[in-house]
Amino acid sequence: MMSNKLLFDFTVSKTDKTIHITREFNAELSQVWLAWTTPELLDQWWAPKPYHIETRTLDLKVGGLWLYAMVSPENDKTWCKADYKAIETGKSLSWLDAFCDENGIENTDKPRSFWTNNFSENNGLTTVNITLKHDTLEDVEAMIEMGFKEGFTMALENLDQYLEAQFKLRKQNKTSSAARVCNYLNF
Repeated sequence: MMSNKLLFDFTVSKTDKTIHITREFNAELSQVWLAWTTPELLDQWWAPKPYHIETRTLDLKVGGLWLYAMVSPENDKTWCKADYKAIETGKSLSWLDAFCDENGIENTDKPRSFWTNNFSENNGLTTVNITLKHDTLEDVEAMIEMGFKEGFTMALENLDQYLEAQFKLRKQNKTSSAARVCNYLNF
C-alpha cells in the first residue's frame, strides 16, 4: 500500500485549463521511468481496478504512438491513444492523449489532454510532476466528471504496489543464491 509519507498533490487550475499532479514513488527513477514507458509494465498498473489496459502498440519516440484499450470487467473496451511529442529519457515525457477507436482515429466528441510528465529523483524517491493541459475549461470539467482524479489515483496506487513488489523481489534475489522465477500478475 501507498505510504502516507509520499507526496501526492492534485490541483485543478480553471484559469490555465490544467490538472496538475505531483506524486512521489518509493523507487529509483530508472524503475519509475520504465514503468511509464514499457507496454508490459503499463498494462499492469495504468488502469484503476477492476479495469485493466491492453496495449496494442507503443512506439516510444517523438511522433510515435501508444494505442491501448481500457478494458472493463465485462470486456468492454474504451480505446485511447498517446501521440508522443517530446521525450528526454529519464527526465520528461509529453504526449497528446485522446479517446479514439481501435485504429487510433480520434473521437473529437470527448476531451483530450496534453500531458507533460517530468521525472526527478532525490535520495531514492522519484517525483513525477504531471500537467494535463486542455483546450477548454469544459474539457477539464468533463475529465473531472468522468472520475479522472479517482481513477488516476487508483492507477498510481497500482504503480506503488508494482514498485514495492519489484523492490521485494530484488531484495530477495540479493539474499538468495537460488534462481527464482516470478511473474507479477495480481497485486
